[in-house]
Amino acid sequence: MKIKILLLSLLFISFNYNSQNTNDPFVMEINGKGVTKSEFLQIYLKNNNNPKFDKASIDEYLELFKKFKLKVCEAESLGYDTIPKLKKELDGYRKQLANPYLIDSAQNEALVKEAYNRIINEIRASHILIRVDQNAKPQDTLIAWNKINEIKKRLDTGEDFEKVAKSKNGSEDPSVVNNGGDLGYFTAFQMIYDFEDRAFKTPIGKTSDIFQTRFGYHILKTTGERPSRGSIKVAHLLISAGKSATDSEKANAEKKAKEIKAKLTSGEKWEDLVKMYSDDPSSNQKGGELPTFGSGTNQRMIPAFEEAAFALQNDGDISEPIQTDFGFHIIKRIEKKPVRPYSEMKKEIQSKVNKDDRAKTTQDSFVEKLKKLYNFKIPKNNGLDWFVANLDSTFYLGKWKADNLKTNFEVFNLDGKPYTQKQFASYLEKSYRGIKKEDNKKVVDGVFKNWVKATVLEYEESKLEAKYPAYKALLKEYHDGILLYEIMSDKVWNKGIKDTSGLKIFFDNRRSTYLWPPRIDATIYECNSEKNAALVYKMLKNKKNTSEKIIAKVNKQSELSLRVKANKFVPEQTTYLKDRKFADGRNQPYEFEGKYYVVHVNKILPVMNKELSEVKGLVISDYQNYLEKSWLEELEKKHTVSFNFDLLYNLDK
Repeated sequence: MKIKILLLSLLFISFNYNSQNTNDPFVMEINGKGVTKSEFLQIYLKNNNNPKFDKASIDEYLELFKKFKLKVCEAESLGYDTIPKLKKELDGYRKQLANPYLIDSAQNEALVKEAYNRIINEIRASHILIRVDQNAKPQDTLIAWNKINEIKKRLDTGEDFEKVAKSKNGSEDPSVVNNGGDLGYFTAFQMIYDFEDRAFKTPIGKTSDIFQTRFGYHILKTTGERPSRGSIKVAHLLISAGKSATDSEKANAEKKAKEIKAKLTSGEKWEDLVKMYSDDPSSNQKGGELPTFGSGTNQRMIPAFEEAAFALQNDGDISEPIQTDFGFHIIKRIEKKPVRPYSEMKKEIQSKVNKDDRAKTTQDSFVEKLKKLYNFKIPKNNGLDWFVANLDSTFYLGKWKADNLKTNFEVFNLDGKPYTQKQFASYLEKSYRGIKKEDNKKVVDGVFKNWVKATVLEYEESKLEAKYPAYKALLKEYHDGILLYEIMSDKVWNKGIKDTSGLKIFFDNRRSTYLWPPRIDATIYECNSEKNAALVYKMLKNKKNTSEKIIAKVNKQSELSLRVKANKFVPEQTTYLKDRKFADGRNQPYEFEGKYYVVHVNKILPVMNKELSEVKGLVISDYQNYLEKSWLEELEKKHTVSFNFDLLYNLDK
């Protein structure tokens, strides 16, 4: 699910003071619906790290708040909150937000300690995966189950785990081709909890039983354990040579990486070389820095990269080039930290546990507490025997129906509300997935237990908004954020992209806004020495010397001697071209910041109109802004908005 609540940072509206609650009066009304002081203040503080309560600051924020509320109000008036896909999305968020309130806090603390112990002790495991969706048809689940069973039999007879994983009927994890199923070392929160838990509980060198996650059926083998190496922050310089690269391209990339490493060894600046040569666009403008990874983080790198990074002994150390599936990396260690003490990490881990699947393991004890709170009772004659007597083999195929159920006994009572046989029958009919074939009583008892648990938790969840104001406020944020995202998509973002005729009219009416400044259509030769620049200049005299021929000759000894760029350039926006006059054809070499440039101009281009195809992204953005502004003007006429400025200008009092 996409997190759309980020839009709330763009928030929120003039006022008839008329609150029913004098302790929490309205600061704003829209179409008679009020926003209380506490609600507004909570949102204002959340969106301002350094909140100010002067008139100018409040007025500035109110303009954003008004726009936000107008859009949400319009979405509600158009029935966006009744659209099935949006209701489903909100229900998904509701479940996520409810999780921290549906756990046993005492047992939850035990999970926090367990997670910390797994952060300070890493485990290594290999796995075999047979893919099957959790909601797959029974026949597909059966096929996957038979496949994983055959693999388990092979392992039990002593076949090598890696060979089985890589064999024709082995693991369906795409990475198995390269790693043989080896996932390397990992810690808490770096795998889904079911997998992590099984790995840490399987003895070293042993193979697990078959188990299921949302990805399918797994068998894993633990192959190592070690104390945590902590977390590390590094930068890298990448010379790209991916899987599709030829042997020649890989050899050239390795040669180039080694030459760059030699430059670093001789004292050239890391940042300069990264900016100049690294092929990683996400990091080459910030010194090659990557997110912190290792124990206590959610980040992992491919094993070869991790090993090379952690092998660096000191901050500032730089590795030799190492190869991965992406090419050749030179890694610089920035900072390495040991795992922090439990006392420092407890709150952070607690937050992760609350959002993680592991929190659900504490629900059994929580459900027992809720049963007592809501006076849970099971009648002596609850009619479950009927299900034991009438369940047959069609249940495991998802075809069993309770059509011949004639009675409707109460099977349990929760907070004075009866739950009946027919309700259980409906739940049972849908619960066949993942159920192993056992005697009917075990199956019925197991499904009944799950139904009771789900019902109790659902009942408690229905009361959360009344019990916990913070939960209610957060749910409101998500509700408004979802509506805002959807109506903005319809009225502004998607319309700006899909309304091609409107976009063209908008562009044609503003052609003079979109102009190319003076440009040159040129090939630029960037050389590492004056000598090489002179050679390039000389070779350009012969028109038969293409860029490819020039590169081959100049870079014969070093891949770093020459780089070539061919494009249309705006000199005044390009540092090494700015304030220089160029003529058609080859231009004399010149030096700029330690590099030598030879510019061959194919054509000098004057100021000219841009075509829509050349500036479409910018025009779409401008058109979207125009659509939003026009739409907001309509909304201000359509909806009535009022403020209580006396309260708004005294929020801090």
